[in-house]
Amino acid sequence: MMVIILERVPIAVRGELSRWLIEPHPGVFVGHVSAMVRDRLWSKCCSSRQAGGAVQIWSTNTEQRFKIRMCGDTKRSIVSLEGMQLIKVPKG
Repeated sequence: MMVIILERVPIAVRGELSRWLIEPHPGVFVGHVSAMVRDRLWSKCCSSRQAGGAVQIWSTNTEQRFKIRMCGDTKRSIVSLEGMQLIKVPKG
């Protein structure tokens, strides 16, 4: 399972992702693809995002059972703490 969340990206990026994934809510894409397709979709999101940002979450064999990566201008950030990926929310 993989989830991609897009913030303030060109409509063409959303169109590209909709070929591979479903969009249950604007800017949120969900699907099950191979690791190669996952990485290529991520490269497309990061190279085409302009002033926006993207978050990708996918299932993997870790203690949390998932991994997260972000690129661009997202309001939150990833913090690693003892092997766990946590989300840091900025104050005010």
